[in-house]
This record gives sequence, C-alpha cells and structure tokens, in this order.
Amino acid sequence: MKMHHPVVQRTFATIVAAFVACTLAAFAFAQTDTALPSPKDALSGPALVNVLRRGGYVIYFRHTSTDFGQNDEAMTSYDDCTKQRNLTEQGRADARAIGVAITRLQIPIGDVLASPFCRTIETARLIFGRATPSLAVRGGPATNDGDRYADLRRLLSTPVPRGVDVAIASHGNPFRAVAGTPYLAEGEAAVIEPRGSEGFRIVARITKDGWNALAP
Repeated sequence: MKMHHPVVQRTFATIVAAFVACTLAAFAFAQTDTALPSPKDALSGPALVNVLRRGGYVIYFRHTSTDFGQNDEAMTSYDDCTKQRNLTEQGRADARAIGVAITRLQIPIGDVLASPFCRTIETARLIFGRATPSLAVRGGPATNDGDRYADLRRLLSTPVPRGVDVAIASHGNPFRAVAGTPYLAEGEAAVIEPRGSEGFRIVARITKDGWNALAP
C-alpha cells in the first residue's frame, strides 16, 4: 500500500488553494475592468458631448434617488407603485435637472426604454418626457445567472443608428451583472458604444451632477 507523505499532501493543497485564489482574483479583476472605460477609450468634456451629439450610443441610467425605507417584497404587479421602492422628492428633482441639462447639450435621444418598475418609469419620464416599458431592461439579481440578462446584453451590443442615442432607465444590479463592478450610483449613467458581435464598450460614466459640467 502506498503511503502519502503529509508534507506532500499539505504542499499540494497549498498549491491548489493558491491556484484557486489567483483564478478568483483574476476573475474579480476582469469583472471590475469591464465596468470602467480604459484610459485610451474614456471620453469626457467636449469630446464626450460631441460623440453623443453625433449619436450611435446607448445611455444607461440607474434610476435617481429612492426611499430605502420602502421595498418591493410585497409587490404583485409593476403597476402598483404603493408596494414598491419609489423615488424621493430629491430623486425627482435630480431627474428633472438631468433632463434640462441633456436638452441644453442638444443630445438627440431616440428610443427611451425603461424597466417596468415605477421608479425607473418615473425617472425616464422626468428626464425625457416619455418611456417605453421593456422587460429586457428590468431589474433582477446582481449576478448574470444563465440567460437572465441575455436580452439586455444583446440590446447594449446592437448598433444604434447615427443621429440618435438610445436611453435606458434601469437598475444597478443588471448593469453590474453584464458589465462588472462597481455599481452605478443612483442617478449615474454609463455611456455605451455598441459593437455588434464584439459586444459593447463603456466609454464614460456620468454622475447625476456631471451633466452640467459637460456644458460649454
């Protein structure tokens, strides 16, 4: 009978543990890296305004500020706002201010899609004056299990015609699941370049107060 030396066993276990830890660390880094534009791809200031004015991008918003004293646990339908977490008055004011800034910047907006939750529909309507509910951008878990966000990923990858940008009002979890960490803050937006079969690339993130800073 062969005997396995305990030192060898411990050494092998240490190597396996280190390999697993490195793999997990690399995966975590990759997830984080996808959420932020690389330095060569990042856009800001006039350059960002110019590409948005030309169109062809997706602007993904997380809804503006909400009342965390409320939750969605008892909701039975998207239409009943009384059983959901809703925007605060500050969140409504923030959405209106974003809308004013986007209009002032003369950024052309085509389709406006919103998760069917009340807070996302209201965010879209306050910013853009309209919203089309879409299950493709609905909320959910922060991990991309199975095909949960396949439609969202497809939407973010589909080229947008020049001359307009597509706007999405959604949640923090879906964005984290398909693009990685960190979360978008409430009211923050990611500017996304769809790349067809190559997926999509995030070229900028704009805080809720950052739109005014883009103005000439």
